[in-house]
Amino acid sequence: MTRVRLAPLCGVTDHVYRTICAEFGCGTAYTEMISAMGYLCAPNQPATRELMIRGENEPRLILQLFGKDPDVVAEAAGRIAALGIYDGIDLNMGCPAHKVASSGEGAGMMLTPDKAWRMMEKTVKAVDLPVSAKMRTGWDEARIDVIEYALMAQEAGIREITIHGRTRTQQYAGQADWEIIREVKRRVAIPVIGNGDLTDAKTALERIADGYADEVMIGRGAMGNPWIFRDCRRIENGEEPEPVAPEERRRVIRMHYERMLASRPQHVAVREMRKFIAWYLHGMRGASRIRVEINRINDPGEALGLLEQFFAGTGLRDETGPWSGESPEN
Repeated sequence: MTRVRLAPLCGVTDHVYRTICAEFGCGTAYTEMISAMGYLCAPNQPATRELMIRGENEPRLILQLFGKDPDVVAEAAGRIAALGIYDGIDLNMGCPAHKVASSGEGAGMMLTPDKAWRMMEKTVKAVDLPVSAKMRTGWDEARIDVIEYALMAQEAGIREITIHGRTRTQQYAGQADWEIIREVKRRVAIPVIGNGDLTDAKTALERIADGYADEVMIGRGAMGNPWIFRDCRRIENGEEPEPVAPEERRRVIRMHYERMLASRPQHVAVREMRKFIAWYLHGMRGASRIRVEINRINDPGEALGLLEQFFAGTGLRDETGPWSGESPEN
């Protein structure tokens, strides 16, 4: 199994997209983060059920939970583990979103070490599944305390940790600090998964080969790019990455659209696919023009027809020039 994972990304890594990534070689993925309190209060709420779907062909799926009350998180983890659906529970201690972190959840946990300790320890005791944790390097530059948190996690019984090489205040700006990730790896005995600025397979695997982490997790680099997992597999097998031909890109976009329509109400599928199409087409000639057109369309047949026209007329990685000679530049 490849040592490259798909990160949990809100609004991106639903069961449809995770399954596509699995078909291209991704062996481990995570659900989008799920509120422990939300699950306990309304486990059958449609939005929650949607987040918890496991695709038929997903090889290894870990459910990610977030919360600030150790007892609530542990109870939710226990109930979810009892469903027998997932291969592990991951505790989110890294989400930098203001509405999450400011309430003490996600990366906010890195301001409350005692509470973080209790959450990890209680969750480990509450489930039979492996428990992992995902965290940032610290809250800000003045508090780079991920080593202390990693040692705490190990003592609490956490089986592996993922580190995004930025502080909470950095959000996604600047460069990820892989040196601190490597230092954590030196200091703990449990596996360390590195995350941050992995946009191509070569770089991702170099981080492992150079001793920065035991495994890596790809987030934004996988948005509209499931082929990055195929590239990782090929490199691991001693082969060169395989360029993505326009016809292959067209096929996957269409497949993704059809699967989305089969799993959601039409209006929801059409809306969700707009962002995916933008990511799939990023950098291709005329992509900005078709994006404008797609965002105006509510009929899936019309959208798919427009995509067919687009691929019949372009395929060059050049943002200049027309895609079909019809739409004005955005």
